[in-house]
Amino acid sequence: MRALQIRRSAGRFGMARVASAVAPATAARLGPLELRTYDDPEYPGDGWHRVNTRLAGICGSDLSLVEGHASMYFEEYVSFPFTPGHEVVGELDDGQRVILEPVIGHEARGHRPPFEGAAPGDGDDYAHLATASVDGMIEPGIQTGFCCSTGGGWAPWFWAHESQLHRIPDDLPDERAVLVEPLAGGIHAALMAWPTVADVDRPVVAVLGAGTMGLAAIAGLRRYVPGVRIVVGARYPHQMALAKAIGADVVVESTKLDRAVRRETGGHLIGNMLSSGAHVTIDAVGTSTSISDSVRITRPRGRVVLLGMPAEVRLDLTGLWHRETELKGAYTYGTETMPDGTTARTFDLAIDTAGHYEAERLLSATYHLDDHVDALAHAAAAGRRGAVKIAFDMRSTSR
Repeated sequence: MRALQIRRSAGRFGMARVASAVAPATAARLGPLELRTYDDPEYPGDGWHRVNTRLAGICGSDLSLVEGHASMYFEEYVSFPFTPGHEVVGELDDGQRVILEPVIGHEARGHRPPFEGAAPGDGDDYAHLATASVDGMIEPGIQTGFCCSTGGGWAPWFWAHESQLHRIPDDLPDERAVLVEPLAGGIHAALMAWPTVADVDRPVVAVLGAGTMGLAAIAGLRRYVPGVRIVVGARYPHQMALAKAIGADVVVESTKLDRAVRRETGGHLIGNMLSSGAHVTIDAVGTSTSISDSVRITRPRGRVVLLGMPAEVRLDLTGLWHRETELKGAYTYGTETMPDGTTARTFDLAIDTAGHYEAERLLSATYHLDDHVDALAHAAAAGRRGAVKIAFDMRSTSR
């Protein structure tokens, strides 16, 4: 099979990190990602399906890998060489179209799920992600797209377990379906706001960043967290317009988010910190600056949700300590506890949300795998180029 693959190479990761500071396209050429022909991944066994890729998105974690900025934390949660791609809509051999829920969970590895009906990402023990499956057929891998045994979406096909697949109707277009996975991540982060704002009159939730994940969080807040006032800081005009269209109440330039939050909540400016602030801030960027900004605009005893994936950051935690602010990560999705006390699978919410907002409007461009350098450069500069989501299109690839 001819596909994109990342092999372990400290030299290539180092070259990519240096090159990415100059030009993302150079990082894609010199880094660890290669378009190459390799042996098909072995059939894992019962319960696994071959999924023929139709569309596969490029996300921020993928770009971090390609550009050499991924955290060493994940070293034990991946197995090389692996084919990236976890935002996928594909087709089974019988013609049924499916969306991938990429976490390679308990059932896929031969373990009992943590509870009946659990999603792949549920559970409070991640040991199965860093070890081979019970039968030894699946190597460590945090998700499809980071596991050498399964393959990934940046290929004509890959293996997925039955527990990871969501069958979709004919009237759900591929261009909408490929946005379901990032929407699920944003909805998961949005629902993390509810415990903090449940008993608050006129709660304010700030969202810093309005790329794909920030927009997904806004959609989740508007649909599933009742009564919140959503204040968004966006960097580019098209992001501001989309945030408003999806349901944000106030949208400003990112550098003016602190002022907008202050207008909504009152309070005073003490140095660069707000004396009051947002009840919850969702950081959809994940840098040292964005995390620091999120802490300083969140009120004492509020919550900061890290939706954007940070790597190594430098952060003065004095304000976090003094204000008793909760800093909470939002990784992927699973089974959610809703504001009304019921439970729901995040992916089911995301499929419904994708239809409600016609999420295909966020898909800005698609590329063939042969044009991966251009695709990755476009994704890395999506904001500057007026784009949101970039994806690979394998629908014309012979299998």
